[in-house]
Amino acid sequence: MIPTLSIDTDRLQRWLDELAQFSEAAPPAVTRVLFSDEDLAARAWVKRRFEEEGLTVREDAVGNIFGRWQPATETGSTPAVATGSHIDAIPNAGRYDGTVGVLGALEAFSALRRAGFRPVRPLELIVFTAEEPTRFGLGCLGSRLLAGAITPDRAAALTDADGRSLDDWRAKAGLAQDLANVRLHAGHYAAFVELHIEQGPLLERQHTPIGIVSAIAGPSSYRLRLIGEGGHAGAVLMPDRHDAGLAAAEIALAVERAAKSSGSPDTVGTTGVFRQLPNAINSIPCDVTLEIDVRDTSLDTRTAAWAQVEAAIAEICARRGVRWTLDTISANPPATCAADLVETVSRACAALNLPSQRMVSRAYHDTLFMAQICPTTMIFIPCRGGVSHRPDEYSSPEQIAAGVRVLAHTLAQAASQ
Repeated sequence: MIPTLSIDTDRLQRWLDELAQFSEAAPPAVTRVLFSDEDLAARAWVKRRFEEEGLTVREDAVGNIFGRWQPATETGSTPAVATGSHIDAIPNAGRYDGTVGVLGALEAFSALRRAGFRPVRPLELIVFTAEEPTRFGLGCLGSRLLAGAITPDRAAALTDADGRSLDDWRAKAGLAQDLANVRLHAGHYAAFVELHIEQGPLLERQHTPIGIVSAIAGPSSYRLRLIGEGGHAGAVLMPDRHDAGLAAAEIALAVERAAKSSGSPDTVGTTGVFRQLPNAINSIPCDVTLEIDVRDTSLDTRTAAWAQVEAAIAEICARRGVRWTLDTISANPPATCAADLVETVSRACAALNLPSQRMVSRAYHDTLFMAQICPTTMIFIPCRGGVSHRPDEYSSPEQIAAGVRVLAHTLAQAASQ
């Protein structure tokens, strides 16, 4: 039987506020980039909180942090039930993205302990490295390595905008282990459940305190370079131009068109990076780089949408006399959450008299990659206005506490089997 739980909302909010102080940006903004001084200080702070709550702490070669609640009667051979999220933050972000899933999970563990709960399976809390792509342009680095979705060699070859490699940054963080040791085998965990703010407006609009994630959209991202011919904006007449900038503009519209016409309501396409040279008002753009994101909960419709974009690139560039090269940055399949785990969360909501709804996560999270290791789902809580990745990102203590209660009940049920 799962005990009645008391959530220490004051302490949890204090933890969230304290963690937000580790920031390169002034409050209320939070900027905490992987392995920066602020990130390393935040990591040390989190590890101290884990130890104070009685967890056994370890850190792997890429900096994923694990806090383990080991049952006294368990020998270490039983797969644990895991939860967690991330604490890194993009520039000018807020204090709830990721951190609610880390500190909320820590409070869930603490509440279960206070209530006298004794797990049969171990419980493990994970702080994933570099969920945000800020440092290396690739999100979910820690969970990708855990799942084997990126090879150690490819990870080691990553460099940031200043040319510093992952190994350079690992050395700064005191991480000398072999990256090959990060990967976990399928079945290493019995289940993984991530608590997170929704980062969208649906729960708030519908006055629903809990979202239960049934699927996570799979992201794909591409880097397109267009090479045209430059020239003076006044001297080169329009019929003679090979304008890479205008080709790029047409392609960005083609991305939007492909997403809208895919036949799936979950297809989205974004041209988020648009860099052009010489970037002068009186000069024709000759060299343009686009970075394009296409994602969907269906791999088939995402693939078809991207094929439409590629066909448009070829047609537009041929018509305008522009050369092009295309590189795939990443392409990951969507994840379907485990039906029995989704049902466990649903039963927890019912037991707590908390209305819930099943929903799709269109943003991807570390759970997308943990789904390659074990059954997964996510618990969403509302955030004001659906806003995230901004200083005004906010979920109330009451909303967070509701999510923590659902998480605690879900973990207790999964760890009792």
